[in-house]
Amino acid sequence: MSLSRRSILCGAAAAAGSVLAGPAVAQLASAPWQFSSVTVDVRPLHARGLGPYAEFIRAALLAETRRAFADRIGRGGPRLVVRITGIQLSSYGGGGGDRHGGSISSDYLEGEALVVGPRGEILARYPQLSATPASASSSWYDPQSEQRRTLYLAQHYASWLRRTIGG
Repeated sequence: MSLSRRSILCGAAAAAGSVLAGPAVAQLASAPWQFSSVTVDVRPLHARGLGPYAEFIRAALLAETRRAFADRIGRGGPRLVVRITGIQLSSYGGGGGDRHGGSISSDYLEGEALVVGPRGEILARYPQLSATPASASSSWYDPQSEQRRTLYLAQHYASWLRRTIGG
């Protein structure tokens, strides 16, 4: 196969352009967001009648999200809004599956993180569903089992959100 002078020049120009522009483009694409604030929206849970439990989830997730993003909050930039749309705690938090096809009970926390600009525009959206084994944080007979499982879900959700958003 013979290369023409034009293809060699085009290839050289493209290579030079990628060398010069590559690091800047890569840095821009991988630069982590810096947030002015973090909030947690649980209005969808209130709409389902979860009231005080929705507020417990909000407080737990807000604390965990602030902890996960501590190095990226307060430097200006857009807001991080975490909207929780659903939670499901398995009815049985003990036991588990076996290697013969038994199932494992799981707890779920579903929502999305929105990066919101200064005029309320959504700059990025990160949907997420966290699933944890129901027995991971406490025993089923623990009177505080539901609270511990919720706290564990909040921690899991926030840590995966940090990985998802980057940095």
